Amino acid sequence: MKQIAIFQSDLRVGGIQKALVNILNEIDYSKCCVDVYLFDDQCFFDVPSHENLHIRFLPPMPAYYRLLYFGLVKKLSRDVTGGKEYDVAVDFSSYRNECAVGAIKAHAKKRVMWIHNDVEIKRKNEPKYRILWHFFKSKLKYYDAFAAVSPGIIDGFRRVTGIQDKPITAIPNHIDTDEIFRKVHAKIDFSVDQRKWNVCSVGRICHQKGYDLLIRDLAEVKKRRTDFHFYLIGDGPDRQTLENQIRQLELQDYVTLLGNQPNPFPYMDQMDGFVLTSRYEGQGMVIWEAKALGLPLYISKNLEIYNPGIEGCSDIVGALSTAQKCTEKQYDPLTSYNELISQRIRAILEL
Repeated sequence: MKQIAIFQSDLRVGGIQKALVNILNEIDYSKCCVDVYLFDDQCFFDVPSHENLHIRFLPPMPAYYRLLYFGLVKKLSRDVTGGKEYDVAVDFSSYRNECAVGAIKAHAKKRVMWIHNDVEIKRKNEPKYRILWHFFKSKLKYYDAFAAVSPGIIDGFRRVTGIQDKPITAIPNHIDTDEIFRKVHAKIDFSVDQRKWNVCSVGRICHQKGYDLLIRDLAEVKKRRTDFHFYLIGDGPDRQTLENQIRQLELQDYVTLLGNQPNPFPYMDQMDGFVLTSRYEGQGMVIWEAKALGLPLYISKNLEIYNPGIEGCSDIVGALSTAQKCTEKQYDPLTSYNELISQRIRAILEL
């Protein structure tokens, strides 16, 4: 039996967290034992249960450790696994020092880091991330291999880090279509106006996701058509700013913020389309969840590089202005997509 250790900050709301849960649901536990180390005991998602899967909660590091150089953090930290021997240790977070120290200090034959974002663009866009990167970038030298959630982020990662001699495997996020098709029929106290063209998005309300750009586009769409409604499933630090923008552009009757929903699929299933205009991504797992539900996709052109096989729109306003009601949706199990991902996960974890 292979012994696998996975270190992740938490299983709260988020794409990284959902990506890990999907992997845990996909793993064949007849071939391995998996220990998942978390530094927060609050779980938003349903975690699979198996005798060979163990969830272990640990206390987080003091917040000021984020502003210490990683070499010092490593010296001040201990092996949180208690000396257990692993075949592979995975830093699934790639952000938090707790996860890096956990994977690096563990007694493991191989150490892997998951890369969830376009690091090159993220550093340019986010001052806070630039500061954190300055302090933790030295941790990268300790990993034997990297997994990138899309091929589109690999070159930028190599440029920023200077890492040229270590393997980086593109492993897009696994989409648990069985879960989607099981949960999509749950009864919810929500319904759309069928006389309108209804479109949704799912994500954290923050700078990266570009919902301010989308709201600006919707103001232009309103000049061309008024028979539409946009629903945003998610929450985040920029919610108040977004609400102010919606009021300023007089879109209150055209936009509804639904907040975080434990089961977004019945909401999505009522829509005529899915839209995402992020400034940058790692991949954009929600795009593929919408594809599984058979929704027409309206993603900005810059997101194509992160989602091979999905065509982006060079003119989002034009596309949304002329979109029609979706009368026939066909669910897509994403079989070939998921099979390729499963093969690559097994390979990098040596299963």
